[in-house]
Amino acid sequence: MADTARAPGEGSENLEEVTEALLRTVLEHLEYGRIDEIRAIAHDLSPAGAAYLLEQVNPEARTQLVGILKRDLDPETLVELDEDVREEVLEALEPKDIAEAAHELDTDDAADILEDLPDEERREVLAALPADERAAIEETLAFPEYTAGRLMQRELVAVPATWTVGQVIDYCREASDLPDDVYDLFVVDERRRLMGSVALGRMLRTKRPVPITEIMDPEIPSIPVTAEQEEVAHIFRDQNLVSCPVVDPSNRLLGVIMVDDVLDVIDEEAEDDLLKMGGVREDDVHAPVVRTARQRFWWLLVNLGTALLASAVIGQFEEELQKIVALAVLMPIVASMGGNAGTQTVTVAVRALAMGELTIANIARFVVKEIFVGGANGLIFALILGVITWAWFHDPRIGLIIAAAMVINLVCAALAGTLIPLGLQRAGVDPAVSSTVFLTTVTDVVGFLAFLGLAAVFLL
Repeated sequence: MADTARAPGEGSENLEEVTEALLRTVLEHLEYGRIDEIRAIAHDLSPAGAAYLLEQVNPEARTQLVGILKRDLDPETLVELDEDVREEVLEALEPKDIAEAAHELDTDDAADILEDLPDEERREVLAALPADERAAIEETLAFPEYTAGRLMQRELVAVPATWTVGQVIDYCREASDLPDDVYDLFVVDERRRLMGSVALGRMLRTKRPVPITEIMDPEIPSIPVTAEQEEVAHIFRDQNLVSCPVVDPSNRLLGVIMVDDVLDVIDEEAEDDLLKMGGVREDDVHAPVVRTARQRFWWLLVNLGTALLASAVIGQFEEELQKIVALAVLMPIVASMGGNAGTQTVTVAVRALAMGELTIANIARFVVKEIFVGGANGLIFALILGVITWAWFHDPRIGLIIAAAMVINLVCAALAGTLIPLGLQRAGVDPAVSSTVFLTTVTDVVGFLAFLGLAAVFLL
């Protein structure tokens, strides 16, 4: 599972906490071996701030800091770390240190951290944990990545349907293994099948003798343990949930997903789509040079192929370009305008698909709308560019040709911007990954063909 994503704006908050002056101070203390001063600074940092500090220093200084702070390192710091940096930090920690940190974390976070470990070290860490915690983490790791089974935490409050409000309150007061944050209590039958939930505030306002089933809400949503994390995010967003139970196919209560984990998923998915649209597979700020270069190479290779295709189209009009220099000057404008217009449409389409807003019921309406938008903008910019070209080259024919090419390319860009993401999704390919490269190819080829083809017919 990917590392826990930071919420929007969190990086700036960490920057306020870990300033450049503080970084310089820590590095200076590190250089002169002032261990107590470093520990004092780290003690005042939040887990996110400590993670940001470890991410900002170089690998050598990071290893030294972990060696100094491992005794006092807040387990939540490991959760906040970038995935590549976390791998380095875990390598610097002993298995017993990692086991102690996992013991303090919720099941989902502990599983997330242990997943990054080599198999042998993971087994060693698991062996150092209590049997019940080890079993819970192993079961979590057994679920596929990016599913509800990985997101859920096992720590929750589940009470029998036969209890009264008073019994539930007494249980919550006396139990030592309750989660830190409780929003809802879940009511289960003798087979632990989910029957309903009770908001904590409602329970506290109810008299003790009242049966818990009288105040529970039986019509609560639940999430299948195999549901994809995108589906989980949609459920939380659509129903404004703070927490939601996770169940198996028999409706047995397995765990609960909290809203903070869903916010991480939303941020992670948005970041992932943004990176993929740029041909970057992951946030590689902290990744090694070789791995980053290898991952970017293939996307650049695909782009090279599409650029060669566009150049081949231009090559078919070599004679016309030699005769009329104005064509070479104006040619990039049509392709560029088509590419930008198409990118706008692709962005809207990919977002609508990701949010579940684009369905079979409204696809045709969306495509027709984008074609009309492309046509309207094409006509407006055709008029503007046609007049400019006429005044520039003193030839109304060139102005009319580039105006016609502009309309053709913007309409085709709008059509491609809608159909390419839809086609990729139908083929089982993430539209965020490949839409832009196909779109650029279409707008370049159509733009060059329309402009140079019309010029060949009407000017030569």
